Amino acid sequence: MPIAAMILAAGRGERMRPLTDATPKPLLSVRGKPLMQWLLEALARGGFGRVVVNTAWLGEQISEKFGNVFVLQPTSNKRTSRFNQEPLQEQLRIDYSHEGRDFGGALETAGGIARALPLLCPPPASGADAASAEVFWVLAGDVFAPDFAFSQAAVARFVASGKLAHLWLVPNPAHNPRGDFGISADGLALNLPPGDPQPRYTYSTIGLYRQALFAPPWCDIPAGNPQGLKAPLAPLLRTAMDNQCVSAERYEGAWTDVGTPARLDELNQITKS
Repeated sequence: MPIAAMILAAGRGERMRPLTDATPKPLLSVRGKPLMQWLLEALARGGFGRVVVNTAWLGEQISEKFGNVFVLQPTSNKRTSRFNQEPLQEQLRIDYSHEGRDFGGALETAGGIARALPLLCPPPASGADAASAEVFWVLAGDVFAPDFAFSQAAVARFVASGKLAHLWLVPNPAHNPRGDFGISADGLALNLPPGDPQPRYTYSTIGLYRQALFAPPWCDIPAGNPQGLKAPLAPLLRTAMDNQCVSAERYEGAWTDVGTPARLDELNQITKS
């Protein structure tokens, strides 16, 4: 079974209000289509056909919009087959982890991923590559990165590395001038202490993860998070970085954290200009 990707789509989108009062942020329109559709199309271009979406705020709108099968339109096939040599997936299977329905609200990033692990990493079939079965993409449903290539080669490198996570970092945007993490000369993600002069970059929210990061000794949430425990992801990543278990690389392509109405309007104004 090909590896899955998890799209984080459970947030309330407080900074996007009033736009998100009636519409979940992943369904806001960017250049003529829902923000989350850009991510689904990019995954299909890379040959990844399984997606898990966690939902909470107005989550039923997301599942109603996309259902359980996303079909890549023929026009997209024609355009992207020249853009990327990876095998195209014309259909993506979508499963949902409905945190709002099951627990009354979002479980934060690590809690949501832990909850979705049975969908992301089901037991591999006989003869399947066990190492690949423990690996999955994670990406935020409110990020616009139209040229990012989700590649099979990146997955193969990550599986071979043995790391717990691999992160794509971007130049610091105006709203996060201090950045998040550093990168060593040999490609390790660095949890830099305050005052360290090394450059920091912003986590794009796109990464490859290994199931083991969400199990002891790194994470104490029971498998599948049956109690709906809330937990952030950053502390897990920082601990793993301190143990040299996280790699990273810079991404220089177009990237926007669509976190405010002004940023959304700026993206859509570019289309009109």
